[in-house]
Amino acid sequence: MNLTGQSAVFGRRKEPHTVIIARGNEIRHFTIRPWLVAFLGSALAAIAIGYLLATSYLVLRDDLIGATTARQARMQQAYEDRISALRAQVDRITSRQLLDQKLMETKVSELIERQSQLSQRHGRLGPILERAENEVGTPAAADVAAKLDEHAELTGGEPLAYSVASLGSGDTRPFSLWSTRSDPLPSETAADRADKLFVSINDSLKAIESQQLIRIETLADNAYKNADAITQALEAAGLPVDSDFGKNESDVGGPLIPLDSSMMFDSKVKELDEALDTLDQLKKEARRLPLANPAPGHSVTSPFGVRTDPILGTAALHSGMDFRAPVGMAAKVTAAGIVTKAGWNGGYGRMVEVDHGNGFATRYGHLSEIDVAVGQKLAAGDIIGKTGSSGRSTGPHLHYEVRHNGEAIDPLRFLTVGKKVEQYL
Repeated sequence: MNLTGQSAVFGRRKEPHTVIIARGNEIRHFTIRPWLVAFLGSALAAIAIGYLLATSYLVLRDDLIGATTARQARMQQAYEDRISALRAQVDRITSRQLLDQKLMETKVSELIERQSQLSQRHGRLGPILERAENEVGTPAAADVAAKLDEHAELTGGEPLAYSVASLGSGDTRPFSLWSTRSDPLPSETAADRADKLFVSINDSLKAIESQQLIRIETLADNAYKNADAITQALEAAGLPVDSDFGKNESDVGGPLIPLDSSMMFDSKVKELDEALDTLDQLKKEARRLPLANPAPGHSVTSPFGVRTDPILGTAALHSGMDFRAPVGMAAKVTAAGIVTKAGWNGGYGRMVEVDHGNGFATRYGHLSEIDVAVGQKLAAGDIIGKTGSSGRSTGPHLHYEVRHNGEAIDPLRFLTVGKKVEQYL
């Protein structure tokens, strides 16, 4: 195979290449155009490049597929992690809301129950407090304050006090009655404000319960003090009194049994009821005794005891007290009782005798008029007649005697005790 061609001459076109193939006697020649050469070269180059690309793709395909798969897996995992995190956050929020709702319902139930207890207590306290204030009187502010300070010292806290703010017509904020501050802090949540609200309401309810107990305890103490004062006055005068009245705080003992709020309330109410029963019974016993003055505001002209007889001028026993009184003044009985004598009785003149029970009796002598009859029941202060100067008398006055089992007793003892216990009766 020979390649021949003509050399290019300046200014002339280059001739195409001719390929001559000689084989024996046969000679073949081909003319190769330049564009055909360029086409064949381009085709070979394209085939080579395609082959290289295909080889590279086949070699790198697994790595590319693996990288793409891994990238997709990472994106999917990140997406699933994000979904899991959001789901967990939603579950936490839901659980917190359910917990807050349950806690709120529990607190509301507790408050409703305590409010119900306070209402029931108020219903129970109404009659007994009315009775206590009638028997003992309203507790002094100083006594209540002392009890509050004593409670604060025992509990180690501040003195109990509570107040409820008034709700103005323009104030429409919820819970404004119990709010502890006018405007909530920016960092506070609704749950925090609700917690503070419940704490405030709970503290106020505790203060109300404590003040109820303190008021009951104060009334019970005052009842026992009044009973002790009456007892001491009667005992000092040598008058009979039931020794079981009053409470003895020196003789105590027993196992320690802690009390809850309801048990404490019931215990205090029972104690007050017992104190009032004690005081009431003691008052009844004292009112049976002739402790009142038969002629209040009138002077004593002759006391009980040995004196010079106004008629004979000799020493004699005066069995009663004489009160200066004009003729016609109302004579009143000094205690409840039953009339046992009503008429003329020797030196007494017109006389009335009243039996008060337990061996005690009183006599009212020198009356100008008798207004009662034997067997008649009298209340303390009832009029039995009018004063005068009948019988063995030198002038108008009221002769008053107190007798126990028929024996005359100095009426001054009873009048002195009457003045001491008058405020308690």
